[in-house]
Amino acid sequence: MNLTKREFIQVMGAGTMAGMSMGKFSEASAATAANGLYDIPKFGNVSFLHMTDCHAQLKPIYFREPSINMGIGSMQGNLPHLVGEHLLKVAKIRPGSAEAHALTYLDYEKAAKRYGKVGGFAHLATLVKRMKASRPGALLLDGGDTWQGSGTCLWTNGQDMVDACKLLGVDVMTGHWEFTLGMERVKEIVEKDFAGKVDFVAQNVKTNDFGDPVFKPYVIREINGVPCAIIGQAFPYTPIANPRYMVADWAFGIQDDNMQKMVDEARGKGAQVVVVISHNGMDVDLKMASRVSGIDAIMGGHTHDGMPVASLVSNKGGKTIVTNAGSNGKFLGVLDFDVKDKKVSDFRYKLLPVFSNMLPADKEMDALITKIRAPYEAKLSEKLGISEGLLYRRGNFNGTGDQLLVDALLDVQGAEIAFSPGFRWGTSLLPGQDITREWLLDMTATTYSYATVTEMTGETIKTVLEDVCDNLFNPDPYYQQGGDMVRVGGLSYSCNPLGKMGTRIGDMRLNGQLIEASKKYKVAGWAPVAEEARTQGNKQVWEVVETWLKTQPGGRIKPRKLNAPKITGGLPNQGYVA
Repeated sequence: MNLTKREFIQVMGAGTMAGMSMGKFSEASAATAANGLYDIPKFGNVSFLHMTDCHAQLKPIYFREPSINMGIGSMQGNLPHLVGEHLLKVAKIRPGSAEAHALTYLDYEKAAKRYGKVGGFAHLATLVKRMKASRPGALLLDGGDTWQGSGTCLWTNGQDMVDACKLLGVDVMTGHWEFTLGMERVKEIVEKDFAGKVDFVAQNVKTNDFGDPVFKPYVIREINGVPCAIIGQAFPYTPIANPRYMVADWAFGIQDDNMQKMVDEARGKGAQVVVVISHNGMDVDLKMASRVSGIDAIMGGHTHDGMPVASLVSNKGGKTIVTNAGSNGKFLGVLDFDVKDKKVSDFRYKLLPVFSNMLPADKEMDALITKIRAPYEAKLSEKLGISEGLLYRRGNFNGTGDQLLVDALLDVQGAEIAFSPGFRWGTSLLPGQDITREWLLDMTATTYSYATVTEMTGETIKTVLEDVCDNLFNPDPYYQQGGDMVRVGGLSYSCNPLGKMGTRIGDMRLNGQLIEASKKYKVAGWAPVAEEARTQGNKQVWEVVETWLKTQPGGRIKPRKLNAPKITGGLPNQGYVA
C-alpha cells in the first residue's frame, strides 16, 4: 500500500492519540478510519442529534454488543436482529475497523484493548459541540433511560444526570427508567430543573382518573426557519416492566390513535418536519411507523440497538425513517433533512461511535463530572475482586456478568435456583480488570433492587419462564413488553422461540433431574415489582453479591460458565452464536 505524506502523518497522529504502538500499522490505520467518522459533511437545512439509553454512565466504559439477538416472525433476519458479520455486511462496514468494534462483539477483547473505552459525557459533549457547530440550529434529543444505571445516579436521586444533561445541551427528551424515581421526583425535575431549558414530552402518558396529559405531548421548535415538531413516546409498558406503585396515578400504552392525532395536530399548526423521540423499542417503532402516517422519522431507544443504517417503512402517507442509537453513551445519531417546499425532500443519517481516546474531553463537562463524583469516589472505586474472564450482560439469554450475579445469589442465599432480570443495561469488564463497587452498581442499581428468596412450585417456575419468553419472542411487537430473557442459575432448560405461548419452555432440570410440577423449590431473585418487598427488610442485591465477591479465594473471580438454554424449534441462523 502506497501512502502520501499527508496520509502517513494522519496514520501516525491517530496512532499516538489512541495510545497505540507506532509499529502496528493495521491498528493505527483502523484508528484513522474511526477518527474520520467525526468529519461528516453537513447536509440540508434541518438536523437532529440523538442519544438514548445512556443509563447514567458519565465516565467512559466498555460495552460488549450482543452475539445473539433473535428476530421472530416479520423481524426474522432483519434489522435490528442482525449481529456480528451479518450486521457489518448489511451496513457495508469493514471487519476489524473501529466501527466494526463499536457495533459488534467480534474479537471483542482484542479490539477493546486496541480502541479503548467508549462513551463518557465529557467526550460526548465534545462531539455534540462539534456537530452543533457544523449544523447550526441542530437539536439534541434524548430518548430516555438517562436517570438510572449508576451508583451516583441512585444516590443523588437522578440529580447528577439532570445537571449533566443540561450542560450537554439536551433540548427534548422522553422517558422510561426515569419513572422509577417516582411520580413526584419526575415532576419536580421536569417542572423545576428543566423549566425553560429541556422539554420533557410524552404523548402516551395520561392521568388514570380523567385521562389528562401528564406531560406535553410534543413541542414545535424552529430550525433555520423550518417549524419542526418533536413528539414524545415514553416506554408504553412501564407499569408492567417496573413497579406499578411508582407510577400509580399514570396510564401508559402505545396509543397509536393518539399519536396520529398529535401528528395531524402538529402538521395543522405548521410543522414541516415531524420527528418522534421514542422509547418503544425498535421492533415496536417499525410497526408504529407502518400504522401512523405523517411521521418523517422515529428516533428510538429501549432495545439498545446501535443501528448504522436507517430503516425505511412504508405507510399510507409515504415513508418513515426509523433509527436507534445504541446505549451507554456509546453512540450519537445524526439525522440531516433537506426541507424544500415545506416538506422533507431528502435525508442523510449517520451513527457516530464515541471513542473516548479519539475525542478530547470537554473541560467544562469533565469538571462537572469530577465534582459530581467527588463525594462518592472512594466508595465507588473500592476493589471487590479481580475478574479473570470477560464480564458482560447483553444477549437474549445470558451474559457472564449476569451469570456472576446468579452464582452469587445461589451461594449466599442458599437457593437451588436463581433468577436475574433480563435487563439490557450494565457495563463490561475485560479480563484482569478490577471488579469495583462501581461496576457492581452499574449492573444492579435501581430503586427497587431488593434480593428475595421464594418457594416456588415447578409449575410456577415454568409459568414465569413462559411469560418472560413470550414478552421477548411474541411475533407481534406490540406484545413485547421489554427486556431480554430472565437469566437462570442452577436450572437447565430448553427454549423454542418459535413456539406458542405456554409451549416454548421444556426439559427443565435441576442437577439432572426433571423439575416436578407440584414440588416446591427455593428460588433466589432480585428487583421484584411487588410493593411488599420494600417493607420486608430485604437486602439490596449488590450487598449480597459483594458478600460473595469478598469470599472468593485470593479475590480472583474465575471466568463464568454460561448457563444458557438449549435452543430448539429449528430457527434459521440470523447471525447469532450461542
